[in-house]
Amino acid sequence: MDEFTLIRRHFATLSPPREDVSLGIGDDAALLAIPPGEELVVTSDMLIAGRHFPAETAPADIGWKALAVNLSDLAAMGAQARWFTLALSLPEVDEQWLVEFTRGLRELAQATGVALVGGDTTRGPLTLTITALGTVPAGRALRRSGARPGDAIFVSGTLGDAALALRHWQGGSAARTAREKQLRQRLDRPTPRLALGLALRGIASAAIDLSDGLAGDLGHILAASGVGASLDAQALPMSDAFADLVPDALRDELQLTGGDDYELCVCVPPQHIEAAGRLALTRIGRIEAEPGLRLVDAEGRSQAFTSTGYRHFP
Repeated sequence: MDEFTLIRRHFATLSPPREDVSLGIGDDAALLAIPPGEELVVTSDMLIAGRHFPAETAPADIGWKALAVNLSDLAAMGAQARWFTLALSLPEVDEQWLVEFTRGLRELAQATGVALVGGDTTRGPLTLTITALGTVPAGRALRRSGARPGDAIFVSGTLGDAALALRHWQGGSAARTAREKQLRQRLDRPTPRLALGLALRGIASAAIDLSDGLAGDLGHILAASGVGASLDAQALPMSDAFADLVPDALRDELQLTGGDDYELCVCVPPQHIEAAGRLALTRIGRIEAEPGLRLVDAEGRSQAFTSTGYRHFP
């Protein structure tokens, strides 16, 4: 199968049509219509087999996650997700693998309404690069640099599930029980918080998606905003599955530095805290003037926290 047959068979009709796609797959480049008064938001993530996902991951889950991690970035910016491109490197053309891979990709593309508008395929180690594009009204994008002392810190969903699932997987433990399968689902098929990102426009002062761990990613907000923070260690939200299965000694480590949550961490000024409380968020701390990240324990004692999340280049 040549490259063009592969594209026609598996990708040309993968996503739903959109009125803002003037020209999609099949030409040298796509033509996209950006709504008047909006800015273009662009993000790109590369996933490599054996580094970003275990090589034995189900291909449908690889397809879902490759798109999800990019849509999560758009959610963190408060953007309306619209389009994406896919660059795919394959060691060989495996028809059944492609059928399953595109099934997972299609499921999320159709669930979120984003359109595949181009990309590339080549032979090489299994590698996926998706570029996702969205729009946001001019001047209303959520950024990392807007946090101020007095802001409350919130997170969506629960923390640590994916990191614990990965620990189980790396330890050779199959997901057999209902609880284990719940954790594995969080690792394989994260939910990009697109609707929440839109709802946070005008409410959040700063935002980031949690890909490399809460401590490290929140640290990016602190650095960009020139502030510090205190986190309530007891307030970090956890799922029932995580609470049942995590060893006590690993709880803080996985919730603070474990990656692959793909939840949103947001800072909210005092005047908008009530509005944020009506969204699917948990309050976990506050922004402070003193630089650095501190953990507050159940007795109210504060201790500097210096560990970071995942590093691509240690």
